[in-house]
Amino acid sequence: MKLAGMASNRGRNLMNIADRAPGGAEFAVVLTNDADAPVLEAASERGIPTEVVERAEDEAREAHEERVLEALSEYDFDIVTLDGYMRVLSKTFLDGAPTTLNVHPSLLPNFPGMDTHEQVLDAGVKVTGCTVHVVDETIDGGPIVTQEPIPVFDGDDEADLKERVLYEGEFTAYPRVVKWFAEDRVEVDHEDNTVDVEGDEGGDFPARRLVSDDRAADLRYGENPHQDAALYADTTVSEASVVHADQLNEGAKALSYNNYNDADGALNLIKEFEEPAAAVIKHTNPAGCATADTLADAYADALSTDPQSAFGGIVALNRECDAATAEQIIDSFKEIVVAPGYTDAALDVLFEKENLRVLEVNDNFEVTDTLTEKPLVGGRLVQERDTQHLTADDLEVVTDREPTDEQIESMLFAWHTLKHVKSNGILFAKGTETVGIGMGQVSRVDAVRLAAMKADEHAEGKDADGAVMASDAFFPFPDGIEAAAEAGIEAVIQPGGSKNDDSVIEAADEHDMAMVFTGQRSFRHD
Repeated sequence: MKLAGMASNRGRNLMNIADRAPGGAEFAVVLTNDADAPVLEAASERGIPTEVVERAEDEAREAHEERVLEALSEYDFDIVTLDGYMRVLSKTFLDGAPTTLNVHPSLLPNFPGMDTHEQVLDAGVKVTGCTVHVVDETIDGGPIVTQEPIPVFDGDDEADLKERVLYEGEFTAYPRVVKWFAEDRVEVDHEDNTVDVEGDEGGDFPARRLVSDDRAADLRYGENPHQDAALYADTTVSEASVVHADQLNEGAKALSYNNYNDADGALNLIKEFEEPAAAVIKHTNPAGCATADTLADAYADALSTDPQSAFGGIVALNRECDAATAEQIIDSFKEIVVAPGYTDAALDVLFEKENLRVLEVNDNFEVTDTLTEKPLVGGRLVQERDTQHLTADDLEVVTDREPTDEQIESMLFAWHTLKHVKSNGILFAKGTETVGIGMGQVSRVDAVRLAAMKADEHAEGKDADGAVMASDAFFPFPDGIEAAAEAGIEAVIQPGGSKNDDSVIEAADEHDMAMVFTGQRSFRHD
């Protein structure tokens, strides 16, 4: 798509579009009505042809517009983009040019015309923004294509608003619209004064994504002391969340960036289970997890997986914490405990530890926050939350040996825990407790060896002999099965899907292992 830009001053929006080339759009020409306009130099630096058509003091508007059209007629272009072009265009120009777009620094129809930012401040509104619209003969009228909201903060002046609206609003909205036109996704209805954009229907992954969260806390620092940080809250989420948790021992120090991150991971893990469950998390990875008939037993089984790594960790429980569980928690150093309630006796025990933060969440463990996101430099990734929950019917037995009912129960426990282990991830389990976890490895066989080492050297009162193994992705080679067999693994749950599945299955059969495929993986890279 070719553009004709028209500006009376610096034309910063036009140059932003030129630099970004949204949808592959390029400027055929930039025209100004002022021979001294800085946009001329900026366009020339980018190799964009320029034209100057000044209006004589006594020249009629229509006559000037005819000369503008004549100058533009030397160039091939599809739409006209205005940026601070200080003339109201008449029917003469609009009939002689293709679709003409403009950007206005407010959320039209509010605050049209000049002195927009002064109007905004005088009105006392808390949100302003910008509007990209199709130009008609009215002042800042015409069908609206898109808008971008921008907050107004206490103490803002006109200069503050002008800069924020330009860089955060107009530099986002105007290229978006040019891209839509370049992709032929825009239909303008001048009679109804409306614009339809193909694909702009909303849903989980809309064409435009607006997020408004409230700052909930200033944090001491980020991941490291030299990084500033803050916590923002989405108040619409009803699911149990550490962001909205009450810290019951108010005298203890506030949570840090890493505390929130680890506590969130711990809480999300124990939401997987209906039975009493406990997990100990360190650096967002499980040091141990278990379910049992009682919460105290679940915690003991989780802790014994790797008590060395659990030192300074985060504890999450999916039941009201009782005194028996609390007594075990304070036996070694822990940073935080998260639970949907505490007995008075449990609080008496936990409060003995001055800096153990005690968080209470609500008991809604159903997933209501259905998306997760990861900020990137220059954007963010958004995906559906991993809510897969397998049953025995989802498993395909691929070996000669069939898994026992007990092994299937252990496989499912291991799989649902493994979802919360960083990839490449391997997890050993017996019954419904972990015995060794290998996480964050770049080689899958190394993850197996790490899980075996953890089971042999760190676990207390349990080992890998006779355990099941879960893998978050397929085994590319039989070496992972060989390493598992050396550790004493008797059954394996994995996604399958490797071109070497046959040789992996053959290795399992040689070691008399049972193996099932899930048909889906459970990567976790954050």
